[in-house]
Amino acid sequence: MLYALAAGRCEFRGCNRLLLEHHLTLKNGNFAQMAHVYAFSAAGPRGKVAGRPEDPHGLGNIVLLCPECHKQIDSAPQDFPVELLKEYKREHEARIRHVGDLRPDSRTVVLQLKSKIGGEAVEIPLTDVSLAVAPRWPMDRHGVVIDLTKIDDTHGRFIELAAAEIRKTIGRLYEPGMEVDQVRHISLFALAPMPLLVCLGHCLSNKIPVELYQRHRDTKDWVWKTDGVPVEYEDRVLRHGSDPSRVALLLSLSGAIDPVRLPSSIDATFTVVELTLKGQDPNPGFLRRRDDLTAFSGAYQQTLARIVKEHPAAGEIYLFSAVPAPIAVACGHEPLKKAQPTLVVYDYDKANGGFTESIRIGRNDAKPPQ
Repeated sequence: MLYALAAGRCEFRGCNRLLLEHHLTLKNGNFAQMAHVYAFSAAGPRGKVAGRPEDPHGLGNIVLLCPECHKQIDSAPQDFPVELLKEYKREHEARIRHVGDLRPDSRTVVLQLKSKIGGEAVEIPLTDVSLAVAPRWPMDRHGVVIDLTKIDDTHGRFIELAAAEIRKTIGRLYEPGMEVDQVRHISLFALAPMPLLVCLGHCLSNKIPVELYQRHRDTKDWVWKTDGVPVEYEDRVLRHGSDPSRVALLLSLSGAIDPVRLPSSIDATFTVVELTLKGQDPNPGFLRRRDDLTAFSGAYQQTLARIVKEHPAAGEIYLFSAVPAPIAVACGHEPLKKAQPTLVVYDYDKANGGFTESIRIGRNDAKPPQ
C-alpha cells in the first residue's frame, strides 16, 4: 500500500525519484527503502521522541525513500524531526492522489500575461499553476505566455505597444487547429497594469470558457479559497452631472477612489457612479473566492446596464478603478447585452500623482467572434 500511495517515488520533499527503475541504467527493479519516522527501536533515529506508536511498522510511520534520502534523515535526525517527515509524507501522497484523480477530459490551456510590476516580472511556477487549476490539468508545461517584459515600460507608447502584442497573441490563440480550439478551456494568470488587463479581457472570446485566477497576498499562491463570508457589491450615484451623455464609473474595491482626485476633465457635466463593496471598506484582500469574482461580474453587468438605460446618449464610459487583476480582466471581458459604449480606461500615474487616460476599448476593436 505504501508503494501505491507514493506511486513508487521517493517521498523526501523535492526528490520524487522513481524507485522502480535504476536512475542511470533504467533497468526495472525495486530500488526503494521503507524508512521509519519513529525508529523501530528506541535506540534508533527519533526512537525516543514522545508519541512513538505501538506498532512502529504501521503504514502511518513508514515513508518510501531512495537510499540517499534515507541515509540523510537517519544520519542527522535532529534536522529531520518527526513532524517534518510526516509533512513530507502527507504532501507527497496528497499530490499523488490529486494527479490520480485527474481525468483526460480535464485539460486546460494555461494563458499567462506577464509584465513588470514595481520594476520586476513575477514568475509563476508550474507547481503553483497545477494546484490552482485542479481538478483540471495544464495542456503542457509551457502554456501560452504573453511576455510584455521585453517592451520598455518607460516608453511613452508602452501601453499602445503592449496592447498590440496582446491582440496579436490572442488572435493566434483562437486560430483553427490551435490548442484552445481542441481543449475549449482557458485558465488565465495575469499580472500587468490595469489598462492592459482590461484590453486582454476584451480580446478573449466568450465562446470558450475562461477561468480567471487571483494571486493571494497572504498565502502567495493562486488557489481560490473556499472559506470566508461571500462578498456583496453595491452601486450608487455620487454626483449627478449636467450632461446626460457623460458618465464616469469608479470601481472602488481594492481601495477607495476619491472623486475629488479625478482629472479636471471629469467636471460637473459628468455623472459619477461608484461600484464598491457592500458592508465593508474597500481593501486589497477582499477577493478570495471564485464565487466573489462571479458575483462581481453580475454586479458589473447590472451597473453598466443601468448606465446605458439612464444615459442612452452616452457613447463612452470613463472608467477609474482600484481592483485586483482578475476583476480588471472581467471588466473588459463582460459584454453589454444591448449596447457597448466605449470604455475610456484611466490608470493611476504614481509619478504624477493622478489619473491619466490610458486606453480606449470599443466595440470595433479587434476581438474574436462572439
